Amino acid sequence: MTDRLPHEKGFHVSWDQIHRDARALAWRLDGLGPDGEAGEQGGGWRAVVAITRGGMAPAMIVARELDIRTVDTISVKSYDHQAQSEAHVLKSPDAKMMGDGTGILIIDDLVDSGKTLELVRALYPNAHFATVYAKPSGRQQVDTFVTEVSQDTWIFFPWDMAMQYVPPYRGQD
Repeated sequence: MTDRLPHEKGFHVSWDQIHRDARALAWRLDGLGPDGEAGEQGGGWRAVVAITRGGMAPAMIVARELDIRTVDTISVKSYDHQAQSEAHVLKSPDAKMMGDGTGILIIDDLVDSGKTLELVRALYPNAHFATVYAKPSGRQQVDTFVTEVSQDTWIFFPWDMAMQYVPPYRGQD
């Protein structure tokens, strides 16, 4: 047991930071895709699929940076009120577009335990999996990522936060 407060092992990510990190992810992914159609540069991706909800903002930024116009989502539920549960698909992307995943870039904000990506990878084994942040337990499920954090770090994303007063650590004056 630790006396540490929840925010003391936290990694707080601002909107600016997620934007910079998602752009860095795009730069790492540039040219890694299969060859595109005639007239396109090699290394293009056929589509981006965001794992909802956390992968939507990074996927939008990556799609913009890499000029990918086809964007879809897959919705996987693996948490109930911050406790991890059995992962299952709530909404699938277009089956005809997906095939076995070849040429598809699947994006999420974070790989934690790896259970979500493991489920999606089983469905689309030839897709390329990319996350902005990665933890060691799920690292083997992701092909490309930007920043690794320790397993016991909680990432506070800007879409989960609100500006509010925080009392001082010591004293009330």
